[in-house]
Amino acid sequence: MAFEIPTHLSPNLLGVAWLIGRWEGSGHGQWPDTGEFTYGCQIDFAENGGNYLHYLMQTFELAEDGTAVKPLGMETGFWRPQADGAIEVSLAHPDGYAELWEGTMTGAKIELRTDAVVRPVSSAVEYTGGHRLYGNVESDLLWTFDRATTDVELQPYLWARLQRVA
Repeated sequence: MAFEIPTHLSPNLLGVAWLIGRWEGSGHGQWPDTGEFTYGCQIDFAENGGNYLHYLMQTFELAEDGTAVKPLGMETGFWRPQADGAIEVSLAHPDGYAELWEGTMTGAKIELRTDAVVRPVSSAVEYTGGHRLYGNVESDLLWTFDRATTDVELQPYLWARLQRVA
């Protein structure tokens, strides 16, 4: 799908303009106590004239035919690119935890590391930190998420290849 940079876009967003829109596809994951799994993924990046992008990611359990059966996870937040090529991302999750990420933008590659994770004692996962990569490869959005918990050191957790649909 062809993409045009909005004419009214804030100059701060030019380095992340390629993300704007809806991306869908499937991904894979692995974790010590759950093994390997496949999931559906939808990511939306939207702008409203401000110096940030709004972000919403949803993951779904898939039926054998590839249709979404039920929600697995969700996160939402804001991506704030900086003039020097740095980027700051804040995310919140319905499981009760929030994350602050810091990273760099190099062309169509964004690398993020957690700066802080805040979680209540009731959090389903004792998540402590992570590392993410987002990139535009052959017009698709590829992303990876390495995760650490109180019981597991940083290791690959989720990865996906998504196509622009809007």
